[in-house]
Amino acid sequence: MDPELKEIYDFFRITPPFDQLPNEALERLVPSMTIRYLRSGTHLSKLDESDEKVYLLRKGAISLISTDGQLIGKLGETEIYSTLFTQDENGQFTAQTTEDCLLYTLPAKVIKELMDRYPPVNNFFAKSAAQRLNQTVREKSKDAIINSTLMNSSIAELFNGPATTIGSSQNITEAAIKMTEFNHSALLVMDGSELVGILTDKDLRRRCLAKELPLTTPVSTIMTADPQCITINHNAFDTLMLMHQKGFHHLPVIGHGTVAGMITVTDLMRQESQNSSHLTGLIHKAETIEELIEASKLLPSVQVKLTRLGASADHLGKSVSAITTAITCRLIQFAEAKLGPAPVPYLWVAAGSHARYEQSSHSDQDNGLIISDQMKPEDDIWFETMANFVCDGLAACGFSYCPGKVMATNQKWRQPVSIWNSYFNSWIDTPEPMALMYSSIFFDLFAVHGESKFLKEIRKKLLNKTKRSTLFLALLSRNALKLSPPLGFFRDFVLVNDGEHKNSLDLKHNGIAPIVDLARIYALSEGISSVNTINRLRAAAGTPSLSKEASEELIDALEFLGTLRIEHQAKQIKDNQPADNYLSPKELSKLEREHLKDAFKVIRSMQKVLQSRYG
Repeated sequence: MDPELKEIYDFFRITPPFDQLPNEALERLVPSMTIRYLRSGTHLSKLDESDEKVYLLRKGAISLISTDGQLIGKLGETEIYSTLFTQDENGQFTAQTTEDCLLYTLPAKVIKELMDRYPPVNNFFAKSAAQRLNQTVREKSKDAIINSTLMNSSIAELFNGPATTIGSSQNITEAAIKMTEFNHSALLVMDGSELVGILTDKDLRRRCLAKELPLTTPVSTIMTADPQCITINHNAFDTLMLMHQKGFHHLPVIGHGTVAGMITVTDLMRQESQNSSHLTGLIHKAETIEELIEASKLLPSVQVKLTRLGASADHLGKSVSAITTAITCRLIQFAEAKLGPAPVPYLWVAAGSHARYEQSSHSDQDNGLIISDQMKPEDDIWFETMANFVCDGLAACGFSYCPGKVMATNQKWRQPVSIWNSYFNSWIDTPEPMALMYSSIFFDLFAVHGESKFLKEIRKKLLNKTKRSTLFLALLSRNALKLSPPLGFFRDFVLVNDGEHKNSLDLKHNGIAPIVDLARIYALSEGISSVNTINRLRAAAGTPSLSKEASEELIDALEFLGTLRIEHQAKQIKDNQPADNYLSPKELSKLEREHLKDAFKVIRSMQKVLQSRYG
């Protein structure tokens, strides 16, 4: 093949959807294309083409301009432009080169032939962004179903190393001292560099103490000789099955031809049981704050494990939030045991992602206290002391103090029911900027501990009011639209342009938060009491605020963005880095980048609908 043609062939082979084609199809496709060089400022719609074309952008940039002159998107390297297929949901627009461009042009009839023969190509061109995204989310869901806890783990991830050994000629006393020193229930017995046996605490009991052997007896006398071994690459689930079948409790692990360590049934079962329900059980049994702190340290491990198992972002958020709720409740119980009973009934509430049950591990804390109207001024001493105890305890467990002081330690958020009602009435009736900010926080509240009826009464009143408050909803919508998906202004995405997260995407604020804001507005418009984002979208489906189809599209977008976020955070946690929401597009495959653009297109489309509705 001609070297220049080979270079073009290699470019097609890594560009969606052509990367899904077999080699023979690519070899027929590439010769059908022609190369076009276009100067900046050229209108593609005005090109004198005798046949319809599909343009694959190799170099440069193309801007998509709406009929009213607004920039609605930008195409960069590897992206495709054509008016033949539903590549964009923006309606009428013109395409103009904003840099000098190198384009590969393909006859539309060639693409249509490929669509007829190859489903991946048909899916790419014939389906909308929402449809492609839906298919991707469904496939990820199927993958999660067939995953299991240990099936996807190797022994390399779980075993204890380096190996703790003892020489075959050393005596039983020396073995007992070493096992006590390292708190191990077994030692590997070595003859020089060769593994000759394994010595367990069971061997000490049955073969030494029960038979009253002298403590100077060599360990080779009582060890289990020639133990079965496994390699570091062995599957963890298969290892557990082997240990159950053979009655083994310990197995030596071999790595790169030498003894690397030991795996125990306890190691494997700990991996199997290290999930949210197990951790919640530990939290309920905790007797001290120190025990709570130790339990909370497992939270990042739970997040990593759930992510590796293919858990959805929704599932992970609910699991992590349930653990946060359990820790908070236990701290409140500790406080009540220390301070005595509360002077009047109260309710501890969570706000933000905890309230929506959408947390990742060790988020900031957002909370407050709703207290009975029977409260006397002097009662606040008890509630202030309790709030300080609980918030300090949460901070010790890894939930940092809220930078904006949205916590029960702030007297503003530690008030009787009547004051909370006045807050909401004021925010709705006078929606100035600070009121809108508070609305985005406190319209998502969850009853953690205490008199949940307080929150039910408040929420019932505020929802009756928001349904009728068009001005409030309009201003809340305008506020929400300030967060837009980062698509189309820097080739592929809008990137953070400075600081430690330079050239990365803020998945939370520019992807997930806009959907959360949309769902909140739909819920307030329709009087929906749910605060979880997916529950809100499902409850709003089919109402005047949101069609059923749009609801599913937003849920798919949220799930995809959430999955990218938790996978990114899991990798950071495993690398002992602090988890954040900033993802470099370089970490994504070309196909993932396309799906990410599809998610952003869905969000942008629904924001435009909201903007149109409220002007």
